[in-house]
Amino acid sequence: MQCPNCQSQLSPYAAQCDRCGEDIPAGQHLLEESGVVEPAPAAKSSAPARSGSNGEYRFATLGDRFIAFSLDTALLFGLFAIVDAWAFMRWGAVEGAELQLTTAAILMAVVLNATILFLYGWLFESVCGATLGKALVGIRVVGSDGRGIFRSCAVRNALRLVDGIGFYLLGALVAGCSGIRQRIGDVFAQTAVVEERYGIGIRVSALIMLVATLAGAWYAVPRICAVDRSVHSRHFNRVVVRVGKNGNAAYFKVARYSVDVQAAAQ
Repeated sequence: MQCPNCQSQLSPYAAQCDRCGEDIPAGQHLLEESGVVEPAPAAKSSAPARSGSNGEYRFATLGDRFIAFSLDTALLFGLFAIVDAWAFMRWGAVEGAELQLTTAAILMAVVLNATILFLYGWLFESVCGATLGKALVGIRVVGSDGRGIFRSCAVRNALRLVDGIGFYLLGALVAGCSGIRQRIGDVFAQTAVVEERYGIGIRVSALIMLVATLAGAWYAVPRICAVDRSVHSRHFNRVVVRVGKNGNAAYFKVARYSVDVQAAAQ
């Protein structure tokens, strides 16, 4: 590890430079070793900057990342509800009080949801540095100087499929054990999530977009479901999921398995 001020070689765990007396930011050696930043050529401040040009960062806490993830999940839930309603009504069928989902309906819903999930994270993080949830919390994604941010963010978001195993338990465990809180996607993409100070205008805009998406889903989904545009697939027309109501009981059937919910009498 090099001293950000005088470029002298230091021990990876040094807290202060023996030559110039400059304080060394905590975790600086981990950033350099992982390739997230290049060794800093100069530094005027003795404290880690929020995102300064000298390569010093404060890493985002797991708590902040969880809050950002929850906000992004709420927004994505609205988008998923719209595309899922469209896919179910187009490739599924409604008979009486029962919704029948075919293989085509479920396959299209999964493909559309995965595409939206990837594009949302990739485009917002590569263009703006943060998704709407991250902007509201005050964190952003940074990458190494050796690879393009578009490529890094693409790798990072593609590996959400791995990090998301066990409702993101795997990603959380890996990030918790990492010195710079990198999940699997961050390790392979050479990225890290750091603190950032966003202006009030950016935060308000992110909040408006989040609320507008949820309100749009609440408005659009009932209207999509009210119109029957069903198209039966030639090869994937088999009904695999049934959701309906029978008297005071609601049921959910997948293949030979069934879950019944009985409403309690008042």
